[in-house]
Amino acid sequence: MRILMLTHAFNSLTQRLFGELGRRGHELSVELDINDDVTREAVALFDPDLVLAPFLKRAIPADVWSQRLSLIVHPGIKGDRGPSSLDWALMDGETRWGVTVLQAEAEMDAGAIWATSEFPLEPGRRKASVYRNEVTEAAVESVLLAVERVQADGFAPEPLDYGRPDVAGTWRPAMKQADRAIDWHRDDTATVLRKVRAADSQPGVLDTIGGVRAYLYDAHPEAGLSGAPGELLARRQGAVCRATMDGAVWLGHLRPKDPEDGYPFKLPATQVLHETAAGLPESPMPLWDAGGGTFQDIAYRESDGVGYLSFDFYNGAMGVAECERLLAAYRTALERDTRVLVLLGGRDFWSNGIHLNRIEAANSPADESWANIRAMDELVRAILTTDDRLTVAALRGNAGAGGVFLALAADHVAARSGVVLNPHYKNMGNLYGSEYWTFSLPRRVGEEAGRAVMEHRLPLLAAEALELGLIDELAGDTPEATEALVARRAAEWAGSGALDGALAAKRAALGEIGGGEGLDAYRDGELERMRLNFYGFDPSYHVARYNFVHKVPSSRTPLYLARHRSLRNAGMAREARRA
Repeated sequence: MRILMLTHAFNSLTQRLFGELGRRGHELSVELDINDDVTREAVALFDPDLVLAPFLKRAIPADVWSQRLSLIVHPGIKGDRGPSSLDWALMDGETRWGVTVLQAEAEMDAGAIWATSEFPLEPGRRKASVYRNEVTEAAVESVLLAVERVQADGFAPEPLDYGRPDVAGTWRPAMKQADRAIDWHRDDTATVLRKVRAADSQPGVLDTIGGVRAYLYDAHPEAGLSGAPGELLARRQGAVCRATMDGAVWLGHLRPKDPEDGYPFKLPATQVLHETAAGLPESPMPLWDAGGGTFQDIAYRESDGVGYLSFDFYNGAMGVAECERLLAAYRTALERDTRVLVLLGGRDFWSNGIHLNRIEAANSPADESWANIRAMDELVRAILTTDDRLTVAALRGNAGAGGVFLALAADHVAARSGVVLNPHYKNMGNLYGSEYWTFSLPRRVGEEAGRAVMEHRLPLLAAEALELGLIDELAGDTPEATEALVARRAAEWAGSGALDGALAAKRAALGEIGGGEGLDAYRDGELERMRLNFYGFDPSYHVARYNFVHKVPSSRTPLYLARHRSLRNAGMAREARRA
């Protein structure tokens, strides 16, 4: 089928559906929902059999859905309607939720139902995490079923009927800040966590903290600290701890509401609160895994001769501080008597490379970019030169740009089946990239395929990455399953006599290129190009970063997504040549 994907942004869900539908042979094109006339033009150019809307913030024009079958992917259980579906589900403590694929009609979310899929909803989850995991998996299942039904003869979608026993949802209005507001004197820790997590990653919970009106994000429980409700108690790794009526929570990120209070995008809480945060006592956290109950973004544990190093950075962004702390933790892990070291990343993201928000907020974004990429390189180099144990990268969540090559530095790369990889850098203003990719990528897929990967600006499904040789295995279909499967495999390797031979071969291969000094030649070549990106005459990286961080609306859909426009341009060129 010819499917036009109409979406507000090419987000993680849209990328996953794009990949899954493409693997099944459908002809796809994407149009960002810029305005109604652009949508109409896209339909006219592509002439799709189906318009699929995986992520919209406004209605499809009536003259489009009345003439073309248009399906909406709604993150709600059957019968749920309204723009704040997942927010309400998490706030109300729903234990079961789902995704519904419904036909676009005049009344919002009231169209005929083509497919649904449900999943258990655990209490206390972050909205963004549920969206990237359970919602995305349910959306893939229901969209693929809906597309099959569109292609089938005689299938009739089910009209929305609240009289049916299986229609459990209802209409809910848009959730307002008044619905999310925290009363620090009356709300217990569980309530505060629920409110902040139901608003993560957008829009956040508006509050006053340290004298600043800001949106709160990235909340974690704290079992050991307490104080007067609302009082700021401590700071740790960019987060601040704030007392509730029965305990405390850590708040990792804030977004100032008013321009005089700082940049209008998310930054670590201590960076937003400045002197207020600097006056708080530091609450250090040991490296050993505390098992929950507090904020710990880097944690280490051991089992069966295997070390496990997890690093769960907000949205997968790794600034200079995160890189340096993770490098220190990695070196500490190397001092332990283990034979295999598993790098777990985070549950939702493995890594997305350098921290663009921190770079944008720096006095000199060019200097901060340079410092950040060099810190990433130091971390990657440490992994590449580890020759006394096997290193394993276990990707439970998505990875992008330098985060992909951080994973490829490991000896063995395993990924959850639903992971999406974006190994290219070009979407950030033709950034060249570093993290030793010029060594790691050809080593895995060859020179020609490596060039194709870096020129290919579209996401790769984990299955596609496996076929290319970019990763080594698919491991489970949930983050928990991935961790369990990798743990079993790592324990087997740690107890295997064959590991000594594998490590000897690893040392020999590293010696063939001149060891660490040989690797540095790859890095130096990359950094020479990166210096031009940061300090040269071409401002495209800085413009793209600014637009990304400030969420500047797109004025057009990039041609690598809008294939219908590429086809039109090619047709116009042919006509010009004939003339």
